[in-house]
Amino acid sequence: MNKTAIFIDGAYYRKRAAHLWGKKSPDRRAAELYAYCMEHMKQVLKDEGNHSKRQLYRIFYYDCEPLSKIVYHPLTKKNIDFSKSDTYKWTLEFFDHLREQRKMCLRTGILLDSNASFNIHPGKMKDLLSGKISLDDLTELDFSPSWSQKGVDMKLGVDICSVAYKHQVDQIILIAGDTDFVPAAKIARREGLDVILDPMWAEHIADKLSEHVDGIRSCWKKKDEK
Repeated sequence: MNKTAIFIDGAYYRKRAAHLWGKKSPDRRAAELYAYCMEHMKQVLKDEGNHSKRQLYRIFYYDCEPLSKIVYHPLTKKNIDFSKSDTYKWTLEFFDHLREQRKMCLRTGILLDSNASFNIHPGKMKDLLSGKISLDDLTELDFSPSWSQKGVDMKLGVDICSVAYKHQVDQIILIAGDTDFVPAAKIARREGLDVILDPMWAEHIADKLSEHVDGIRSCWKKKDEK
């Protein structure tokens, strides 16, 4: 059995992809993600030689539905309806385009939006408390919405353990940068799977994460290098 499963921390991918290759429309970002996964498969086949019979098992993408709640902005003293935001529409379209990709499994968690709010950026808060700036110096851009997700990391970890215990694949590629996935990576390796980590050219990789994989490899680095 020569099968590879690719696991993607969606929020991580979208952030790194925007940093590396700029903003894109939902359909282009979805196509880019799929092509990026196929590039990983090409690299694996190249490593194993021309006679390799390795196949792609599934691409598992983990993310959360976008915020659709009305949130009060403390500076402008206005309510912001996120269901009408460009981010909300972009994300839903992006998910729809992902579902169209072959062998793509979209796995979503729960958005904990009951305490959604706007928080001032730490640097601005520091300047405010030190007296470098006053409240009158703050702008809307000095605040960002804050909420949390539940179940995304857990589902990713559980699914890695599941394919490992069932021996459905003998290799996994993990596109992520979170140490929360270390326990799942350790279990996969103990079950004999080859675990490849792709931090997407992140400069700093936690030692705990890099220690419990069999290799680290990222694909396209910059737009002009693809």
